[in-house]
Amino acid sequence: MQFAPLYPLLHKILKPTFPNCLWSGRSDSPTIALTFDDGPHPLHTLQLLKVLDRHQIQASFFWLGVQVERYPDIAREVWQRGHWVGLHGYHHYSFPRLSAVDLKQSLLQTQAAIAQACQLDPAYVQAYIRDVRPPNGIFTPQTLQCLKEWQYRPVMWSIVPEDWVRPGINIVRQRVLTQAQNGSVIVLHDGYFGGEDVAETADRLIPTLQERGYDYVTIDRLWQQLQK
Repeated sequence: MQFAPLYPLLHKILKPTFPNCLWSGRSDSPTIALTFDDGPHPLHTLQLLKVLDRHQIQASFFWLGVQVERYPDIAREVWQRGHWVGLHGYHHYSFPRLSAVDLKQSLLQTQAAIAQACQLDPAYVQAYIRDVRPPNGIFTPQTLQCLKEWQYRPVMWSIVPEDWVRPGINIVRQRVLTQAQNGSVIVLHDGYFGGEDVAETADRLIPTLQERGYDYVTIDRLWQQLQK
């Protein structure tokens, strides 16, 4: 069963209920954030980077720590191209299933993996790579309280075309185009589930949304917009 039709309804309910999360950018700014979860992947991410380079687009990647450790060269390629990086946990475990201690350790392990792979000062990573997207978008008020105490920024979504079940590139593209509006945060996947289609999906989406007048920005830019 596919749940794609439910995500727009969930967004309308969850965004006002949990306003301290980043669900979307400003409604008066024609900007959109393309975000990619579950990577880096040795094939899918490299194909995607070529598409982003060709269109001169900066995107945001939410990484699994275990994948960063497996493919440090790919992670470094993403970072060196100037894309924004966030945390998706060390493993793809639902955050509410983890104790507070385990959740914090998962995030710290992921930051450590990023520092090593991207050849960055661990202190820099601790200070600046602190956007967190919960796997499967599942969280509780306790999860958010923990993230706040540890000074992480929770990042959610406004468009989830459910690409991980591979309904077809045309369907994913149409779901995004139907829902796109100012400030949209689009979730796609460059990992093992959905990543097979991600490069072609992005290649077909990017110019169409540009023709509609949207500019692509990173998650950090959306945070900055909301703080003005």
